Amino acid sequence: MIKSVEEYLEALKTELKGSDAATIQDALADAEEHLRAALANLREQQPDLSEQETLPQVIEQYGSPEETASAYAEIERRTVPQLGPENPKPQSALARFFGVYMDARAWGALLYMLIAFVTGILYFTWAVTGLATSISFALFIFGLPFALLFFLSVGGLALIEERIVEALLGVRMPRRALFSQQNLKWLDRIKELALDKHTWFSILYMLIQFVLGTVYFILLVTILSFSLSFIAIPVLQEVWGEGAIMNNGIRYFFPLWSYPLLVLGAVFLWTSFMNLARSIGQLHGRMAKSMLVTE
Repeated sequence: MIKSVEEYLEALKTELKGSDAATIQDALADAEEHLRAALANLREQQPDLSEQETLPQVIEQYGSPEETASAYAEIERRTVPQLGPENPKPQSALARFFGVYMDARAWGALLYMLIAFVTGILYFTWAVTGLATSISFALFIFGLPFALLFFLSVGGLALIEERIVEALLGVRMPRRALFSQQNLKWLDRIKELALDKHTWFSILYMLIQFVLGTVYFILLVTILSFSLSFIAIPVLQEVWGEGAIMNNGIRYFFPLWSYPLLVLGAVFLWTSFMNLARSIGQLHGRMAKSMLVTE
C-alpha cells in the first residue's frame, strides 16, 4: 500500500523506466501536482484525517502508478515531435546528400542556428546580470526576493528553450514546468530552487548557449555569403561588366568556362552546410535534453 506522495512518485518512476526522460518528467510533475492538490482539498474538508488515510482516495481517482504509466505511454505514442526522426528508405549516398533539401529537420536546424544567436545573447545577459545582482544583494534583505525572482525566471526561460528545441530540432522535451509547492515560504522556496540541480544546469546552459549561438550565426552567415557570392560572380561580370576581384585598383575577371564550376561549387558548399546543420541540430538537441531534463 502506498503511504505517501513520494512513494507514489517512486513507483510511477519505476513503471516508466525505459521511457523517454522528458515523458518521465512530465508524468511525475503532473502526478505530484494533482496528488498534492487533491490531498490539500481533502484535508481541508476532513482535517481530522492524515495524509496516509486520505491518499488512497486520491489514488483511486487519479489512478495507480501502473495505470498512469500506461496512459502516458499511450500519449507518448500518439504525440511525437513534428520534426522527429523518421525511418528513411535505403538511398544512395548522393540521394541522401541532396535529399537534405526535403528534410524538415535541416531547415529547422538552420532556423534554430539563427534564433540561437538572439536567445544566446538574451540568456547570457540575464544569467550573468541575475547571478551578479543576486550575489551582490545577498547581504541585504531586498536581495532575497530578487534572487527568488531570478531563480523562477531561469525555470521559465528553460521551459521556453525546451519548446523551441522540440519545435525546431525534433527532440522530445518536457511540455510543462517542474512541480513546485505553492504553500512554501519564500525563504524555503529560495532554498529549494538554489539546491535544485535543474536550476544550475539551466544557468550553465544559458552561458553555453551564448558561445554556441555566436558560432552558429558566424557559420551560417559565412557559408551563406560565400555561396551567394559564387552565384553572383557570373551575374556581376556579364550583366554589370564588373570584375569579381579587385587588387590595387585593378579588376580581375573569372573566365567564362568557370561560371558553371562557380555555381556548382556554391550549390555543393550550401548543400554540405545543410547536412552539417542537420547534424549540429541533432547534437545540440541531445545536449539540451541532457542539461534541461531532470532524471
